[in-house]
Amino acid sequence: MNKTRQLRELGQSLWLDNITRGILDDGTLRRYIDEFSITGLTSNPTIFEHAIANTGAYDKSIRDQAARGESGEVLFVELALADLRRAADLFRPVFDQSDGVDGWVSMELSPLLVDDTAGSIGAAARIHRQADRPNLFVKIPGTPAGIPAIEESIFSGVPINVTLLFSREQYLAAAEAYLRGIERRIDAGRDPRVASVASLFVSRWDKAVSATVPDELRNRLGIAIAGRTYRTYREMLATPRWRKLAAAGARPQRLLWASTGTKDPQASPTLYLEALAAPDTIDTIPDKTLHAFAEHGAVTSAMPEDGGDAEPVLARFAQARIDIGALALKLQRDGAQAFVNSWQSLLQHIANKSGAPVAVNHVKE
Repeated sequence: MNKTRQLRELGQSLWLDNITRGILDDGTLRRYIDEFSITGLTSNPTIFEHAIANTGAYDKSIRDQAARGESGEVLFVELALADLRRAADLFRPVFDQSDGVDGWVSMELSPLLVDDTAGSIGAAARIHRQADRPNLFVKIPGTPAGIPAIEESIFSGVPINVTLLFSREQYLAAAEAYLRGIERRIDAGRDPRVASVASLFVSRWDKAVSATVPDELRNRLGIAIAGRTYRTYREMLATPRWRKLAAAGARPQRLLWASTGTKDPQASPTLYLEALAAPDTIDTIPDKTLHAFAEHGAVTSAMPEDGGDAEPVLARFAQARIDIGALALKLQRDGAQAFVNSWQSLLQHIANKSGAPVAVNHVKE
């Protein structure tokens, strides 16, 4: 059996953590769907910044849109959505066959909105309308300002990919926002079927502590955090509160593993993909990890629903003076700032290629 197909049979979806116009034009994405069981993809400002800066694939579109008077964020959003609409159409058969459970693509809000709840709500609704595809998630970070924006967007019927989650506690805040949004829809007599995923970032934990923990704990923190969060995810799906919503027709907010490319050159390139093989989850992986797993990956067992040895491992990190709560907040803040940096850089590249001055302010409703 195809090794990536093994994960599909286990109940996990594989999504590509990448999009470029090149992989759409040359058939690479189509091949990933056919050969590697890829059933969705995600994007973010860093992915688009690299694609726009390092290729000429977008140059003509940038010039054409600039000639129509577009610039800054307005130009970028339409540039990105042009790619994501094409990808969404490739995944539409999967979306239809799975009744909307799978086959999704994702578009990030401007990271400049990270502390702006009202602005995030308005921008999410605008992107959802502009995308004009039923299988496109809008990505909102699970930050303090993002949580109420997630609830309101779900209530409004906007499918949301909650991004930049780093801990069980941050995941629970996102799950609560989703539940509240669905409960409000039911109370208002609306359809409770609004899709959402919650994206937990994994490998950044290990990169953050690599210089401060003993060798026997290297590359174990991210997987332990994932195990703890997976246990909470399974427990939440067993609660009377969720069962009541499910009986009314609601869909689970699926747990998604993000940042699963191995950053330690001494570790296996398939380390996280193999450890995070868990039913009813999604794993987003970069091209390099996908190819490595297709060549020599192995799935020996599924992640235990109780998180396995996550708690004993986390106790060892506590003994090593790693403050999990403080580090989770730092990783979330650092992740948001990294997206701001990429956002400003990509807008500068677009301005350079269009001959227009750069504009970094986000669009408001």
